Amino acid sequence: MGIETEYGISVPGNPSANPMLLSGQVVNAYATGRGIQAARASWDYADEQPLHDARGFDMGRGQAHPSQLTDEGADTEDPTLANVVLTNGARLYVDHAHPEYSSPEVTSPRDVVVWDKAGEVIMREAARRLSVVPPGVNLYKNNTDGKGASYGTHENYLMSRRTPFADIIRHLVPFFVVRQVMCGAGRVGIGVDSRTPGYQIASRSDFFEVEVGLETTLKRPIINTRDEPHAVADLYRRLHVIIGDANHCDVANLVKLGSTSLVLAMIEDGFIAEDLSVHRPVATLQAVSHDPSLRTKVEMSDGAQMTAVQLLWRYYELSRAYLDERHGGIPDEDTAEVLRWWESILTHLEADPMSARREVDWVAKLAVLEGYRDRDGLEWGDPRLRAIDIQWSDVRLEKGVFNRLERSGRFERLVDEDAVRYAVTTPPEDTRAWFRGQCLARFPREVVAASWDSVIFDVPGAPTMQRVPTLDPHRGTRAHVGAVLERSADAASLIAGLADVPEPRD
Repeated sequence: MGIETEYGISVPGNPSANPMLLSGQVVNAYATGRGIQAARASWDYADEQPLHDARGFDMGRGQAHPSQLTDEGADTEDPTLANVVLTNGARLYVDHAHPEYSSPEVTSPRDVVVWDKAGEVIMREAARRLSVVPPGVNLYKNNTDGKGASYGTHENYLMSRRTPFADIIRHLVPFFVVRQVMCGAGRVGIGVDSRTPGYQIASRSDFFEVEVGLETTLKRPIINTRDEPHAVADLYRRLHVIIGDANHCDVANLVKLGSTSLVLAMIEDGFIAEDLSVHRPVATLQAVSHDPSLRTKVEMSDGAQMTAVQLLWRYYELSRAYLDERHGGIPDEDTAEVLRWWESILTHLEADPMSARREVDWVAKLAVLEGYRDRDGLEWGDPRLRAIDIQWSDVRLEKGVFNRLERSGRFERLVDEDAVRYAVTTPPEDTRAWFRGQCLARFPREVVAASWDSVIFDVPGAPTMQRVPTLDPHRGTRAHVGAVLERSADAASLIAGLADVPEPRD
């Protein structure tokens, strides 16, 4: 699994600044500061297929919105197309009008939190480097500017190709409709342009229009059907989830990825036998988001009604039953941690939503905003509340409201700063990201491009570029290729040594 976040960007005092140019400056500022040459660590687009639909067809390029054409190579001379691979296995690039950090592949929700926070540190360093020339650039880990624009935080999960996509839709749609109460980021304003005064649970819910679809920037669907596995296509699919918010709270981020992973495991194993379908899911998604009291009833397809928390309890109970039946009732450490925090969040939300302020982003933000409202008598339409909403997600430690409160101990911390600093430069050891990141760290002058499923070398004396495919996410780990990397003095010896590396053991 992994997570990718497009960061909000602005120049103080200059609302008309070109965001694409600014985003390129962010990427290049970080890359230059770390000694990364974009031309020597760019992206390999050979296997990108953004218009292939999981329902069994391809969208024509003439029908596609320009934002969907993510398979077009970048001119490294154009700063608006800056695109680099980092030594921690992540991708840092310009995604249209935003700088985006795409984490390396990891195998646990806790590691998602670690490498996602590493992305915050990377963006913070880029902003600091740009600040030497006033007015600098401000970066925000959020999902909307409060004026009608929304940008994504997308999750990715490796799944079995054998799983019927219809099953994924049937069981995931109701879960995604209500998951937001555990991991929404909160937002001042109702509607895509925030014009209606109020506060809502999730920043992205108002921007979704359909239940299923291929698009990501218009007519946004609850279930995205892009079929671009970045892995062995006959074995795997990559479920591309576009409906989540950017989280700052460790617990909410962990539960977002962990609970979804458990639900996907049940879907893959055909465990969910009951129909949890929701009537009018898009309208219900927005109704749930608009009600921080959590009293809104979700109408099920059979006519029954329950709250979002009650439906999430049902998914939690199914997960417990699934683990008991299929895994002996003794979850591994990572799964046990997810279940513990999942139960804690639901218990708090059910008793009193505000009691979840240490764990859940939207509750933590609401508590702060209510404090200002009580002190100064502010109505929800007051622009000062919108300013606080934006400032909440500023990546700077001294300016970001969340960052300042976190340092005072207001939130549950699951990962420490040492682990995050390590993840800024080092890849996870138990996925192919280890090979990708280590190649960038050890042979920076010989790696000319890379992607999730390849590393391309320019080996001195070789007649052509040498492309090493990494289609199996379970190969290329430290256990698998660590030894050959350690004894390879250059890319040529590495490529020669890879021929003798045995298959990894299951």
